[in-house]
Amino acid sequence: RFPTDGFLLLALLLYAPVGLCLLVLRLFIGIHVFLVSCALPDSVLRRFIVRVMCSVLGLFVRQSDPRLRDVNVRVYIANHVTQFDHNVINLLTSCNTPALNGAPGFICWSRGFMELGVTGSRAELVDSLKVYSSHRGNPPLLLFPEEAATNGRAGLLRFSSWPFSILDVVQPVALQVQRPLITVSVADSSWITELLWTFFVPFTVYQVRWMPSVPRRAEELSEDFALRVQELLAMELGVVSTRLTAADKTEHMKRLRHTSLLPFAPASSQPLAARPRMPSSLTGVAPEDVRITAMAQRVKEVLPHVPLEVIRIDLAQTNCVDTTIANLLEGRVPFFPESKEAGTDLPAPSASQAAAASGIQGSVAVPSSKPATKQFAKSPVERHLSLQERKRALYDYARR
Repeated sequence: RFPTDGFLLLALLLYAPVGLCLLVLRLFIGIHVFLVSCALPDSVLRRFIVRVMCSVLGLFVRQSDPRLRDVNVRVYIANHVTQFDHNVINLLTSCNTPALNGAPGFICWSRGFMELGVTGSRAELVDSLKVYSSHRGNPPLLLFPEEAATNGRAGLLRFSSWPFSILDVVQPVALQVQRPLITVSVADSSWITELLWTFFVPFTVYQVRWMPSVPRRAEELSEDFALRVQELLAMELGVVSTRLTAADKTEHMKRLRHTSLLPFAPASSQPLAARPRMPSSLTGVAPEDVRITAMAQRVKEVLPHVPLEVIRIDLAQTNCVDTTIANLLEGRVPFFPESKEAGTDLPAPSASQAAAASGIQGSVAVPSSKPATKQFAKSPVERHLSLQERKRALYDYARR
């Protein structure tokens, strides 16, 4: 979240006392804005008053080409940058965003989401939204097909197809957010944290650009329709259209959290005292060779039965301790395990590693059906290896 540039970091430190005062002041003003938005009925006057009060909170909303907004369109499609995108667009026009995640209740209502009472599948949600859109008196729907917020600077997540199954005409809305000193959106951050940082910074500018409505082509599938709208939005925003989904982002965050808890965390995240010392024999060797050797020693501590030369070759390609360990555990790097005389208490090679080693000689190894040990290992490394062994046994059993 914080800037890496030294000048910006110094400016943030100097601004911190002012930002804390603004945070406390805007918390009280924010309560008044919430009460006013709840008391006034939905109208142009209410949106104008709330928009002016939000400018005191540091939220400035600008829109481009408002005449392109089609009053007959019932579904707006927007990219997802912050957790308050629906509130910002609601300051420009009346629209509702259904609550997809989180339990219904006061928090969901206070954040401006629409509760449909549907907790089942996406098909039930689409049916409910079709019924909602069939009533002309209801405000249009504002949907975020990415289903997860990004910083909006690199690319768009793959659009889900269900928002494009409701009606045959949608209107894309390009959203860009800018703020000084700190980044706009941080992965895995709660909406409360983002709200506090919004009150802390001097201002946050939301730029809303209305695009022409896009109708569905004849016999066009919802997936193709979603992909076409995604490409149009990506071109408008000047970013790439990726095939990564919200589930990929969730899995990536899980891996990051899991990696930080493993005993072989990346070298950049470990303190200097925890890093292995360089042997005296490495004096005078090139820095790159010293670094590879140090990384190989760390992998060797986790997997002592793997030859050191195999570790060094794979590290030269991956340049990452975690990736090399994963390659060795999952059998992507073939090797012959060292004999037990080379060390003490060496763990037995997994079935996939044995298969990979024997595959060099042209033979195919049968996955071992030996049950995992029932004793709970004391070492975190042994527990991790036991987990990987059980997972690999399940994979081999499923393949058979």
